[in-house]
Amino acid sequence: MDEMAGRIENLADATAYLDGLINRERQADYAYTRLDLQPIGALLEGLNRPQDGLSIIHVAGSKGKGSTCLFAEALLQSLGERVGTFTSPHLESWLERFRVGARPVDEATLISAVRQVQPVLEPLRQGPRETLPSFFDATTAIALLIFRAENVDRVLLEVGLGGRLDSTNIVEPAVTCVTSIELEHTDKLGDTEALIAAEKAGILKAGVPAVIGPLRAEAMEVVRARAERVGAPLRVVPAEIPSQDGSFVDRVGDVPFEVDMATPGVAARGNARLAIECVRALGRYSDDEIAQAVEAVLPHARLPGRCEQLAADPRVLVDTAHTAESARALSVVLQTRAASGYELLLSVSGDKDVDRVLRPLLACASRITVTRADPTRSLAADELADRVRALIESMPRVADFEAKAEISVVSDPEEACRIARASLAEERMLCATGSVYLAGIARRVLGAGR
Repeated sequence: MDEMAGRIENLADATAYLDGLINRERQADYAYTRLDLQPIGALLEGLNRPQDGLSIIHVAGSKGKGSTCLFAEALLQSLGERVGTFTSPHLESWLERFRVGARPVDEATLISAVRQVQPVLEPLRQGPRETLPSFFDATTAIALLIFRAENVDRVLLEVGLGGRLDSTNIVEPAVTCVTSIELEHTDKLGDTEALIAAEKAGILKAGVPAVIGPLRAEAMEVVRARAERVGAPLRVVPAEIPSQDGSFVDRVGDVPFEVDMATPGVAARGNARLAIECVRALGRYSDDEIAQAVEAVLPHARLPGRCEQLAADPRVLVDTAHTAESARALSVVLQTRAASGYELLLSVSGDKDVDRVLRPLLACASRITVTRADPTRSLAADELADRVRALIESMPRVADFEAKAEISVVSDPEEACRIARASLAEERMLCATGSVYLAGIARRVLGAGR
């Protein structure tokens, strides 16, 4: 083992080790394209196959997969199950990625799992390319080890990237789900919705129910073809018909329900509908039981970083929107929540369709602060500011939007949070968005008193 792989004594050591795996791949220009799941398979074999015996709901999608997992977690917990949930990335702490019983695991649990993975992982990382595990292979293995040790009844497993060759696709699930398809990670997944759909539909398995969100025709055709080819029964959840008053009105099978959700917006309701259908697809609970769970938990289910109004500072809203559709959904929420107007704190990763993400958000923003949340993946603040200026100049006036809105460039993301909040105009809201990295920083810096 190299010197990075030292003894794991505490949480700082564990998180430093995991961060080091990411950094080592970045420094080595880690661009290898895996041809199969051999690396994660070798790692899990060395750990005595912790995935065996777990009942898993496996969730892929361009957007909404984390929210779908967390809504399904809440429903299953209400139905009496002990649930393990693996999502990524985290907002503030590595512990957030690994949840048991609807809470992040404690430090001792993560430390123990990292200690178990390290002596198996390091020899593989020094070995042949065919079995060279990635950083995400390691975190997937850690999650499965934790869930086996905690003897959970159910696992919610979020795909990291794509689906077909993602580390999580090593499992044999009870239910699969594809939430949405958008143009994202086009350098890795393909530059059409059909190509991206083919990657994400790679998680569908023979005889395993597949819950599918309201995809566009190009993507849906690919998913249906994959389902027919492997023999996966499809459950397609259609697009929601918006209700008049903003409440969530729907049915579980033939059982109606109506709730006011704690998390606002059409996107949240759509992800909740997917979660409901995933629970139904398990075939364990009646529609009446699931409807009762819906009414019990959705009015209280608040999702970190998803249209989240900070408890410590209600004039700050944090959201992880980083695709065109999620940005459009956020803009609708802002027009409702920020009736007196809003200002933006922005950072966007360089591999995103930046203009399509920014356009719906800039339409009504009166002031914009741009920053760089992650030194490797995020656009440089100056470059992002140039993109923002160009878009503003090309856009028509909307409501009270000023064509020459003030743009501030603050490269340090923590300083950018403080400056954006300090300069926030009276009665307006500040929305920090465009990046999961920025959402986590904003929660930590501006919500520290919660």
